[in-house]
Amino acid sequence: MSDQDATTETEHTLRTPIVAVLGHVDHGKTSLLDRIRGSAVTAGESGAITQHIGATAVPLDVISNIAGELVDPTDFDLPGLLFIDTPGHHSFSTLRSRGGALADIAILVVDVNDGFQPQTLEAIDILKRTQTPFIVAANKIDTIAGWNPNENMPVQQTMDAQSERVVSRVNEKLYELIGELSDNGFSADMYWRVQNFQANIGVVPVSAETGEGIPDLLTVMMGLSQRYMKAEMEIDATGPGVGTVLEVKDTQGFGTTLDAIIYDGTIRADDTIVVGGLQGPIVTDVRALLRPRPLEEIRTEKQFEQVDAVAAADGVKIAAPDLDDAIAGAPIRVLRDRDRAEVIAEVEEELSEIEVTTQEEGVVVKADTLGSLEAISSTLEEEEIPIMRAEVGAVAPRDVRVAETANEPTHRAILAFSVEVLDDARRLAEQEGVTLFEDDVIYQLVEGYDDHVTEIEESQQEQILENITRPAKFRVLPDHTFRQNDPAVVGVEVLSGELRRNVNVVKWDGNEPTRVGRLKSLQDEGEDVDAARRGEQLAASIDGPTVGRQIEEGDDLWVEIPEKHAKILEQELKEEISVDEREALSMYLEKHRNRDPFWGK
Repeated sequence: MSDQDATTETEHTLRTPIVAVLGHVDHGKTSLLDRIRGSAVTAGESGAITQHIGATAVPLDVISNIAGELVDPTDFDLPGLLFIDTPGHHSFSTLRSRGGALADIAILVVDVNDGFQPQTLEAIDILKRTQTPFIVAANKIDTIAGWNPNENMPVQQTMDAQSERVVSRVNEKLYELIGELSDNGFSADMYWRVQNFQANIGVVPVSAETGEGIPDLLTVMMGLSQRYMKAEMEIDATGPGVGTVLEVKDTQGFGTTLDAIIYDGTIRADDTIVVGGLQGPIVTDVRALLRPRPLEEIRTEKQFEQVDAVAAADGVKIAAPDLDDAIAGAPIRVLRDRDRAEVIAEVEEELSEIEVTTQEEGVVVKADTLGSLEAISSTLEEEEIPIMRAEVGAVAPRDVRVAETANEPTHRAILAFSVEVLDDARRLAEQEGVTLFEDDVIYQLVEGYDDHVTEIEESQQEQILENITRPAKFRVLPDHTFRQNDPAVVGVEVLSGELRRNVNVVKWDGNEPTRVGRLKSLQDEGEDVDAARRGEQLAASIDGPTVGRQIEEGDDLWVEIPEKHAKILEQELKEEISVDEREALSMYLEKHRNRDPFWGK
């Protein structure tokens, strides 16, 4: 059998496991990746570390060099690890392969001093949702008071070299992290104590700064991948490539290109591909496959070199016509000898999995990738914030036009995640009273919108309160009749609540309220006042009654509250009114409900 025949059969090979690095904004994700690359370079392996598009490949021999005696390369048949340089969690959740996450395994980076932060929790949510196995890198152990650094040393060795006091400080911090993981539903322990990594999360203490613990981190990642994922790493190396779009970019000399990760099969420079786009699948022919030049050649004018083919798992830049509408996070399929309609249907099906539920009424959401759209939508759903339109791409005037049709003032808003707002859209939003929220951290974006809603609701409540009759009980003081009628002017004391001008006044006879007149004005020592509180005494002029007939000195009188107002006060504004107004309200309601149990309900 000739070599040529051999390659036409399916070649089952093991691909590199794909690793994502997640964590809170400044907990050291990038420096950790940089350290892994740097360690490889210092190990004299600069040529071996390949910087691919959106990913860094670290081959097994480099890992075993960095890990020293922790790794015996003969124990492994996986080729190494491929770290995806994802800018954030949203892209991690975007990067999917057939319904799961694109990453096979993840490292959650947590600052050992800072513990869990909002973005850590966001990352954990995504890991739970996508059921991605992960380990925790407890970073910055070198910043613990009294720590004595030992460059690139495995963590247990460097811990043995520390003083007892430092070790107990480190352990205290690590056990706090383990506690936080447990609060979030994960059983965890120091990695060297974990027997079954499928049931427990391993915590690896590291320092991206000094390289301490990096050998352990790489060892654990390799061990986990080899032990639990080997079957999933088996791919048909020569079959038609399958991948995911990381980013859609303009590349000088090539127009719109795709940064992509290929996780199955091979893509060749003469293939036809199907890619998910804004308007549905795009079918196009590859013009060029591009890779960054090796580090030592980056000085040359051309940043990229063309390659003939790329096999999984790997990052590549794809140049092809008609990619303007391609979406980050969308699937890529190589057509080759497959049925065109079938491949298009597969891509359509994958796109439809990323569905955002929209409603007739709600906010407009714009995001940079499908995954961010999905992540934001699920956060908004948890917060019970409805979405009217959700799309990938910059904020354009038409988005403002959609937002301004909302009936609720709180929904006249656009939440823009990691996308630009076009100038004319910004102008139009200002003009039409549509509020823009922009952020590249999901929880901050939603928090900003929540604060805005609270503000609107508070001012709406203030307006309602302004127009609502407030409860008050007051007494006509003995020997304080200044005028008997037209209007009656009497001295009064406020017993509870807040007494205001221009309200109707009632008197209770047994179970029956009788309206006695309208309180027109209040005077305190000859000065007109708008309102008086409990304990204050002042003169009130009341249109309607005559002192000695409808009202007597010593009578208790009440502000008459319309039933509708009583209901709003009791059900919606109870928290907004003062304690003694609440007291006056409940006494007033009790009087009415003795007569009619359903009054004001």
